[in-house]
Amino acid sequence: MNRPTTVLLTALAPVSWGTTYAVTTEFLPADRPLFTGMMRALPAGLVLLALARVLPRGVWWGKSAVLGALNIGAFFPLLFLSAYRLPGGMAAVVGSVGPLIVVALSAVLLGQRPTARSVITGLVAAFGVSLVVLKAAGALDAVGVLAAFASAASMSAGTVLTKRWGRPDGVGPLALTAWQLTAGGLLIAPLALLVEGAPPALDGRAVGGYLYLALANTAIAYWLWFRGIGRLTATQVTFLGPLSPLTAAVVGSAALDQALTPVQLAGMAVAFGATVAGQLGVRPPAVGRPVGSAGSKATPEALRGVSRAL
Repeated sequence: MNRPTTVLLTALAPVSWGTTYAVTTEFLPADRPLFTGMMRALPAGLVLLALARVLPRGVWWGKSAVLGALNIGAFFPLLFLSAYRLPGGMAAVVGSVGPLIVVALSAVLLGQRPTARSVITGLVAAFGVSLVVLKAAGALDAVGVLAAFASAASMSAGTVLTKRWGRPDGVGPLALTAWQLTAGGLLIAPLALLVEGAPPALDGRAVGGYLYLALANTAIAYWLWFRGIGRLTATQVTFLGPLSPLTAAVVGSAALDQALTPVQLAGMAVAFGATVAGQLGVRPPAVGRPVGSAGSKATPEALRGVSRAL
């Protein structure tokens, strides 16, 4: 499969994540972000695990737990915390530094020297996202800012480590995705029960919403994301992240009557331009050769139903 096709398929993941807010607010029980995170991750992981029919072996039990915690289990709760404590779209703005964190971690863990182009592109992407999502200024909460930064760092570290560790010989991206989603869902489950109490009663709309989130928005989207990490550079993949808040803004305008201002439209053009620039001039690794086999929202505004971020 050629590189443009791989980029486009990988881009479907953040595009899908950008629909989460609309689905959450229109179909799901209110104020249950951790339960929603668990319902996205754990059923999706178990379904993919049944399809892959492969369990981790040896050191991959530990690696899967680490990757599942970084990409899912820690990322979701930190994102939820930041979105609740920060005004406007500040959580998304802080989270948009993810590409810069990936650039830095890639230098340390993957030996990829950062370039002026990648740093400038990361700054431009963050600026574009800020124009789209940032609302009226409000008092910043230190815990919220730290949580937003930690969520971005968690997903960024998970993306780079996924690239560094690759996959065991004979194991495809489907199994790797299943391991991470299951591990992350199991990590969120007790936290959801402790913080939010017993699961809420679900009607038909909620069941349909959770099925969409678990299957299309999580199982398929994360499979495409981790597949992309195996075929592209970590930097290329992370520069697709701004597509999530951009999609959320478009969906909000089309489906939720949230009109876009000229400044937001300009920000969308800037962020999209940075996303495209992040795919140019980079030589991807050999397709189908996972690194290490031989030897990751943000959102258009802060949330009532936090899960819109991913």
